[in-house]
Amino acid sequence: MVVRHAPTAATRTYAFGADEGLDEDGRAAAAALRGALPSGYEVLSGPERRCLQTAQAAGLPAATVDPALAECDHGAWAGETLEVVAAREPEAVRAWTTDPDARPHGGESVAALAARVAAWLDGQAAREGGAIAITHAGVVKAAVVHALGAPLHAFWRVDVAPLGVTELHARDGRWTLTQTNMKPLAAVAG
Repeated sequence: MVVRHAPTAATRTYAFGADEGLDEDGRAAAAALRGALPSGYEVLSGPERRCLQTAQAAGLPAATVDPALAECDHGAWAGETLEVVAAREPEAVRAWTTDPDARPHGGESVAALAARVAAWLDGQAAREGGAIAITHAGVVKAAVVHALGAPLHAFWRVDVAPLGVTELHARDGRWTLTQTNMKPLAAVAG
């Protein structure tokens, strides 16, 4: 199960994430997950504060940081809004959204992110038991694309809302997508 972290000031303005933490609204949104996610699962987290704080506010057991769940490195674009970057560098944004190998920001390409997430997901398939991974939209999108065996261009056709839950199951080394971008009822009510 992969869960996108709670909303932050950056997600509300469509900014490329830096290592911002949750604000009061984000913590309240994450707290609405309390008791809505299954118990007895290993809890994993991206290393960024917003992921760790989401797990904590949701009342999950202490999360183990897994670097494979880190946000895509957006290089020089980190902290800037998509609107500002697109106005300043329209061709760079077009390249980034159409060519999985492009990295005009100097950071990580979508292809590199997808390879990192695919390796992590394949490792998870070999493990016993379930896990809840608190992570980022790009990581969730890459996991969905890999699980479905879809072409990497499908990455841009997957939407992942803050606190959206995507459930994947592994069987015989293959993944099945059970649900995507769902919110537990407690989070919807909050």
